[in-house]
Amino acid sequence: MRTRIVAVLAALSVVLTACGNSGGTEGGGDRTVRVGALPIVPTAAVQLGIDQGFFRDRGLDLTLEMSQGGAAMLPAVVAGELDFAIGQPLPLLIANGQGLDVRIVSGYAASKPDGDDINGVFSVEGSGIERAADLEGKQVAVNTVNAAGDVTIREAVRRDGGDASSVRFVELPFPDMPAALENGNVDAVWVPEPFLTAIRQSGAQLVTYNFQDAVPGLDTLVTFASGTVVEDDAAVVTDFAAAMRESLTYAEENPDEVRSTLVDMLDMDADLAERVALETFTADVNVDALRALSDLALTDGLLKAEPDFGSLLLKGD
Repeated sequence: MRTRIVAVLAALSVVLTACGNSGGTEGGGDRTVRVGALPIVPTAAVQLGIDQGFFRDRGLDLTLEMSQGGAAMLPAVVAGELDFAIGQPLPLLIANGQGLDVRIVSGYAASKPDGDDINGVFSVEGSGIERAADLEGKQVAVNTVNAAGDVTIREAVRRDGGDASSVRFVELPFPDMPAALENGNVDAVWVPEPFLTAIRQSGAQLVTYNFQDAVPGLDTLVTFASGTVVEDDAAVVTDFAAAMRESLTYAEENPDEVRSTLVDMLDMDADLAERVALETFTADVNVDALRALSDLALTDGLLKAEPDFGSLLLKGD
């Protein structure tokens, strides 16, 4: 089984690395807008919106600038190198607590509150790691430490009766996780799509849907900008948010077109594109879930005080 995990996901590593060097995808409006994104499944929704002309119709020439990791996008937005970015919400909560002026412009994608989710923790079958409490004292790979992955995994362990403080986290890129699991360098890995479907079909064992177990329906991604962009380019922000809402609504209502977009955008195998789980695409922000995530970050010491949601969220969110 371990060999099969590496074999199936090796191609994904090559594909995502290639996408990270692609240089972006252009739209065709009047005002150029640079948007940071990751070469992952949910990004297909905004690409579909570009293809449908939602941004062009509002005079926006949108360029996607692909990044291999979300850590670089926040400082790029703050520095003005990107106008907007699509990323995880927890770094924004932390940045707000540190006094950085970043604003959540809209929601983007959310995890599933029940059923099969779009990310989860997996172990080697027969390892004895079968549920969240079994992660006690184990080493778990996440793509970024002190982010939504390890915060929600610790909470899942707590709720299952385990000692969350004993879980050890190691930071690895998603494409490197299967080999680490196979070689016994880690005891479990936390993966999103398309890795989740591939690793599951290779025989890995689901341990926990940690988002569901910790904060059901948590936003996996939001769109954000710097306070400077929000204050100085209000018309662009308004049009961008409106086009993004159109794009996400269209993506949610047309999952087959999202899957078709994956084939071209990520050069993904068509059969895999048909099988991967899709997030719920929504421009609405689940503020209650973000507050719950904030509480977990406070418990884990990542935040010293509750973020100022009034300044973090645009009016109306």
